[in-house]
Amino acid sequence: MGKPDVLIIGPMHPHVMETLDATYTVHRYWQAEDKAAFIAERAGRIRAIATGGHGGVPRELIASLPELEVIANFGVGYDSVDVAAASEHGVKVTNTPNVLNDEVADMGIALLLATIRRIPLYDRYVREGKWPVHGEPEHTMTLRNRTLGIIGLGRIGKTIARRAEAFDVPVVYHGRTEQKDVTYRFYSDLVAMARDVDILLAICPGGEATHGIVNAPVLEALGPDGIFINISRGSVVDEPALVAALQQGRIGAAGLDVFANEPHVPAELIAMDNVVLQPHMGSATHHTRKAMAQLVIDNLAHHFAGKPLLTPVN
Repeated sequence: MGKPDVLIIGPMHPHVMETLDATYTVHRYWQAEDKAAFIAERAGRIRAIATGGHGGVPRELIASLPELEVIANFGVGYDSVDVAAASEHGVKVTNTPNVLNDEVADMGIALLLATIRRIPLYDRYVREGKWPVHGEPEHTMTLRNRTLGIIGLGRIGKTIARRAEAFDVPVVYHGRTEQKDVTYRFYSDLVAMARDVDILLAICPGGEATHGIVNAPVLEALGPDGIFINISRGSVVDEPALVAALQQGRIGAAGLDVFANEPHVPAELIAMDNVVLQPHMGSATHHTRKAMAQLVIDNLAHHFAGKPLLTPVN
């Protein structure tokens, strides 16, 4: 029997690409000029899809591949994959959780500290020679006497909460349901939580259920001294409302690793000194991306060996 055929939606981590090329018959979807013809020619052979967070697997593509058995997603978030359609067609979906918990949690805390202490701004202050000329800059906000409200107390949310506790920062959370195994206060109403906290940090999944949940009323409740940190998905925020709240001083600052239309970031956000920006780097260390890549590889290997998938999501 020949090698199984695997469709790769877009460029992936080099370790994934090299291993899949050596193990399977690989078809590079993103390189096809006529994608419909490309799929039609291979539809009867493709048994697996490998994809990253930015390479979507819509219902139409799943339906066009009658031999498709598994979709291996690189990333803990899989909102770009139509999991409902996959389930309807008997296709399994996997992701890469746990191996990135610490890395993303570190980014959340790093963004919070960089935002509240204005680290990027004052780094530029030193580099541009302003310190000898203008002296000590304006003092910053503090982490002291602040409460952190986490939107989405999943694996990464809990890891962030533990880090926050090390800073003596009280933690509360909002999510779909109250979790009985944690001591943090639960809020079913996000506006109410935003009103009671000083820092709002989003680490919830993307998708329709969370689309735009951080909206104008939530930001208004967070208030002029409030800080918003987003390391989840750009889609969870009403981005124009966030820009307006920052411009008008209705919230104090923001630290953002994700955006609505990546890699394009609104010019208004780039122009503001009270905003810290990152190019979706939450899990982007050599160590963790290699571990994520290996999990994609191992899930596919387990599937084709007839073994249970390591991290199924459906």
